[in-house]
Amino acid sequence: GNQRNTHIGLYDLQTKQNEHLYMFERDLRIISCSVNNERTLLAVSFRQYTEEDRVSRLLQSVSKYLTLLIEIHPINNVRVLKAVDSCVRVQFLYPVEGRNTSTESRLLLVSEDKYIEQFDIHVVADEEHKVVIQNSGQLPRARVADDLIWAQWDMMEQRLFYIVPKESRSTLKCVQFYPDENFNSILESHLDISVNDTQLKLVNFGYDYCQDQDVASKSLNLQVFTSKAGGLCVCCTLASDNPDEVMYSIYFLHKGYNKTFTVSLERTESHQLKEVAFMNLDYYVAAYLPGQFLHLLNIQHPDLLCYSLFLTGEDARIDMLQNCSIRSPLMSTVLDCHVGSMYAVSISDSALVQFLQDSKRDSERLAALHCALLYFRHTKDLEMQIIWWISENLSTCHSFDPIQEFIIASLYCRMCPETHNLNKLLPYTSLLDWIGIITGVTCATDIISLPVLEFQNSKGFWEKLNSNLESVKYAEPHLRYHNNVLRREWHNLSESTLIGLLLCSFGDFCLFTNQREERRTTAYLRNIFENAKKVLSHLDTWDSEEKLVPLFQEEDYQQQLLMGLMVAQLKDHLMRHLQYVGKKKIDQIVLDYVANLLNLVHRIMKEVWRRYQLHSCIFCFDERGSAGEFAVFHIMSRILEAANGMCMPLPPGFHTLHLGLGVRCLPLHTLLHYIDTGVLHLTETCVRKLLKDLDNTEKNEKLKFSIVMRLPEAFGQKVRQFWNHPINANFIARKYVKLLLEKLGNRQCSKPIPERLSVPVEFLPLNYLTNMLAEIENQGVHPYEKQDHVNVRFVEETALKHTLTLLGLKYS
Repeated sequence: GNQRNTHIGLYDLQTKQNEHLYMFERDLRIISCSVNNERTLLAVSFRQYTEEDRVSRLLQSVSKYLTLLIEIHPINNVRVLKAVDSCVRVQFLYPVEGRNTSTESRLLLVSEDKYIEQFDIHVVADEEHKVVIQNSGQLPRARVADDLIWAQWDMMEQRLFYIVPKESRSTLKCVQFYPDENFNSILESHLDISVNDTQLKLVNFGYDYCQDQDVASKSLNLQVFTSKAGGLCVCCTLASDNPDEVMYSIYFLHKGYNKTFTVSLERTESHQLKEVAFMNLDYYVAAYLPGQFLHLLNIQHPDLLCYSLFLTGEDARIDMLQNCSIRSPLMSTVLDCHVGSMYAVSISDSALVQFLQDSKRDSERLAALHCALLYFRHTKDLEMQIIWWISENLSTCHSFDPIQEFIIASLYCRMCPETHNLNKLLPYTSLLDWIGIITGVTCATDIISLPVLEFQNSKGFWEKLNSNLESVKYAEPHLRYHNNVLRREWHNLSESTLIGLLLCSFGDFCLFTNQREERRTTAYLRNIFENAKKVLSHLDTWDSEEKLVPLFQEEDYQQQLLMGLMVAQLKDHLMRHLQYVGKKKIDQIVLDYVANLLNLVHRIMKEVWRRYQLHSCIFCFDERGSAGEFAVFHIMSRILEAANGMCMPLPPGFHTLHLGLGVRCLPLHTLLHYIDTGVLHLTETCVRKLLKDLDNTEKNEKLKFSIVMRLPEAFGQKVRQFWNHPINANFIARKYVKLLLEKLGNRQCSKPIPERLSVPVEFLPLNYLTNMLAEIENQGVHPYEKQDHVNVRFVEETALKHTLTLLGLKYS
């Protein structure tokens, strides 16, 4: 104030006003102050004299620092807690949130002499409602920590982290304070950090500019960050021999390793006080060097460097934070110690999408994509922008498949909140490793010992941290579901059974088994298809807008088989590791997972369909496809490639839609090449429509014949009847004769066969053949039971027509 008084106030975040607490009638250099939860007690530490008063102090016995406990409800007694020559910081403990009144307060005193103690303060209210300290003598105290060189206070969770130096390494410890007035040392972790400081470094115990600047220049720049998911990180800067580089380490204690980064600076002439500032963004830890770089390190998935964003230039600029005196006292909060301002910090979704669109490097694209999908938890608008970006950049991403990443990360984001520990069992990426580099950054990874936890029945953060540590002990990568087993089972089932999964008139399926292989039991296959039916019935009911894309409108037993297998394999995996959850809940999780997978593919298709303005029906084969249809065909081909790579099912109708677009957009030789290489799959719905709708021009006949010749045997028998053409009739007759002769074997005809045509044909070879075939038919052998018109008479007529056609004669 104008009269050189020192005022202490409390800023109210709700009213945005300062509440006056206390005033000293002289100008003091306050070191630290704290008010209790009830706002009845104020603890203050300050320097008693300035450098100008040093001569007068020598003539008196006056301590350098004074720590007071003041009654402020109303302002009343003042008690001296410490009168020493070493600096002291004060911090009241806060009980459970919502507890407004208490007769006891607890106060931490942190001494520059490298110890921390706790004072228990009992208060009483007299008749005039004055709150006074009950203890007339010494206040009860307890020693919390000794011989520490660094300490950090977690004000939200009431935790004290501190480091005790050892001979060759340091030990990080944590004390948890509880509402019932107890405190326990709950964590101990060895760090390969050499601490040679003589001065104590304190974090989040208030900020004294002059003293803290002096200490910061001599002590370790280190902070501990925790995340809601049970992550525990130690961030520290390291000394570098090269003035053009900065080094910093992130100890991922919840993962059992640390990463040391060496960054080459762009403009070394401007770094007078270059100290990396660390910020806690929950899912990320940020290492920030103003004017140089902003490194967002993924806490939850730190194993692959490509999931961390390294920004430079204008991308790394934070307008409000341009100096290096930055602290992160709370999650997503930054204190600018020079200005005295506190800011909320978060990642901007619009800026992230813009960065994704502008990025040219795969590492930046992958990190931005991962951040957008897992950090922002999916909004429809953001999802649409990502899908549009994917559709434009399918050919520019060389080291990863953006469709695979979108589907896997989206499933992970949607499913993990359902059950505790599910995030450790489901895949979050399609990548197994990353061999790319980040320009100007080198990274070294070291395995470290896991922290030792000592707690009983503790919930929240400590329970999650313990779960993370247990996952590391049991080889975390092997806990995650992988499609290896599914792929092997799918391959065996497809190869060992000539899989003719056919639609019969009643919607059932037939299985033709290769007798050299072990026959699959009907019960097993029936169970697989029951799983698939549950998935399809579990899907949302599509509204009129979503019917824009013609999917889920036909049966696809090939895809249903894969759906059912995926349900069975994922269920077995979760049952092994989530035994406490229960079978019913796991069944629900698995159905949700596979249904959401199909839903995501449909979502991609819907956005692409809408973007290129395609009609709901594209199965008109009498005209060529548009440029938009060709673009959609290309995207569908990449979806199919992504699905094959992950061995994942596709929505029923996908292959029909894909083939329909292929017929419209591709030249014949390319279309047939795509069919032969498995890019396009022949489906009954599409082939039947093609055979029925296209007329028999020379060009169309060539197309139809090429496709008919490529149909699997059982499938071909079913759809060839829809093509009324001599070529097809000739093909059916030849096939029919071949099948009958295979049944005949070495048997001979034993009796004459009556005539089959109204006009006898005096052509002895044909007569002999038809007599033989008729004998086999009479023995009850009929390969084409579902097609009554295919018989010996059909073969005879077809043979005569074909012969007359070759001779240039007409059949009458």
